[in-house]
Amino acid sequence: MGWPVDRAGEAIAGGGRLTGLTAGMAVLYGGDRLAYVTKAQAQAFQPGDHLLVVQETGDLLHVPRAVRDQVSQAVGQAEAAFAGLAQVSDQAISDFFEGFAARLGDEATWAVIAAANQADVAVAAAKGRSTTRLVADAPMRRDMIAGLLAWRDAQARRDQVMETHRHQGWSLEQVRAPLGVTGFVFEGRPNVFADATGVLRTGNSVVFRIGSDALGTARAIVAQALAPALEAAGLPAGAAVLVDSPERAAGWALFSDARLSLAVARGSGAAVAQLGAIARQAGTPVSLHGTGGAWLVADTTADPGKFAAAVYHSLDRKVCNALNVCAIVGDRAESLVPVFLDALDRAGERRSGVKLHMGPGVEALVPAAWAQAEVTVTRAGGPHTEPRAAPIALKDIGEEWEWEATPELTLILVKDVEEAIALFNRHSPKLAASLISEDAEAHERFYARIDAPFVGDGFTRWVDGQFALARPELGLSNWEQGRLFARSGFLVGDGVYTVRSRMRQTDPDLDRNPATAARP
Repeated sequence: MGWPVDRAGEAIAGGGRLTGLTAGMAVLYGGDRLAYVTKAQAQAFQPGDHLLVVQETGDLLHVPRAVRDQVSQAVGQAEAAFAGLAQVSDQAISDFFEGFAARLGDEATWAVIAAANQADVAVAAAKGRSTTRLVADAPMRRDMIAGLLAWRDAQARRDQVMETHRHQGWSLEQVRAPLGVTGFVFEGRPNVFADATGVLRTGNSVVFRIGSDALGTARAIVAQALAPALEAAGLPAGAAVLVDSPERAAGWALFSDARLSLAVARGSGAAVAQLGAIARQAGTPVSLHGTGGAWLVADTTADPGKFAAAVYHSLDRKVCNALNVCAIVGDRAESLVPVFLDALDRAGERRSGVKLHMGPGVEALVPAAWAQAEVTVTRAGGPHTEPRAAPIALKDIGEEWEWEATPELTLILVKDVEEAIALFNRHSPKLAASLISEDAEAHERFYARIDAPFVGDGFTRWVDGQFALARPELGLSNWEQGRLFARSGFLVGDGVYTVRSRMRQTDPDLDRNPATAARP
């Protein structure tokens, strides 16, 4: 792609606007690499559209003007609402959460939402998509209501003085304050829609973009419960805004809007990584929740009963904190592999069987009859009948198994805990790890060396904001993109804040250089 140049051959800064694309057009990214426009992109692009270039990957993303305008309007509403929330009392915000919960608890209201959800589920199933997390069933409804009531009862910490520094003639307060507009892109999980309103507890506003599979459910939740609760409590309508678009481009447009103070994404790993890259290049802090898969390590002192319990209780359902890789030290392999297989069998009994991926050396310890027995594995693409166990190369152990009804995980053998830590730090998404050991010093070494925000000594499914902190989570942040600055891996509503500094002066003649200060 050529750039305008002046007579001296220097590129002309500024000037010009992209009005069209041609197939094969080269687009610079990453400073020295080129991506090329496809024929489909060239045909679809219209004047006023945006071509978003992801500098980390070279992805060329077409954002139609109508989608961009829709998102821009939603962010504008949330921005105005953020200013309005400063004038709203904490009690009014509590009233919002109570009203939202009450409406979800109302049978007539829920019937409308449930009907919309059933339609979403039917359409998604017809397309061959996963519906495991899409169904708004009774437990999901109960958890949504409980989460909203937890925010109703949570301590209001806006303008909370976190610390005070007193000096001669003046003092300085460090004050917790709202952050701003939170952009939230998430997959088809209606419960997250309620959880994410937790940012209002600390005076923030939020813009949602939900996956197309759950858009009908989201529309119903907004119309039947969320919007009426905002109005009844006297909160600005834009405090929680749904971008009503099924287009993936809506998520790209939202995360490229520099007015966001925080961008939160939940969903599949690749999509979330792309969204994170878009937000980072817009200068927006990100919190990504796209990959997970917990690791469990058993050392030479591991108690068989505790080990079996940790395996079993970490496989009740597939979420990011479910057990994905289990590592057993070599000198305990003969005694612990049978314990592990028995725990898998029991976990499979409450689900739909199990699927095991065997690292180097594991196959020799797994009975052939156990490994070769057939199991019907249900994944997002549908059911597959295959052997219950299959070998996997060490380089592939970072694969996160996205199972639906059939627990699926990897077992590896390691020389010692140090090797397990090294493999975790190299291959995992750096989310959660547990060590089963009776050695207290081993646990301290494990905690010090494992590169994860969530470290435990038992089952892995404890990694959940509502379970661990009694507060609904917006998501769990892994350290795949590096450690997080000054915040927990648990992202919860009242964790979205900034700190303001407030000076209070008692000496009117305070001066930075008292020796030469002029006196009135």
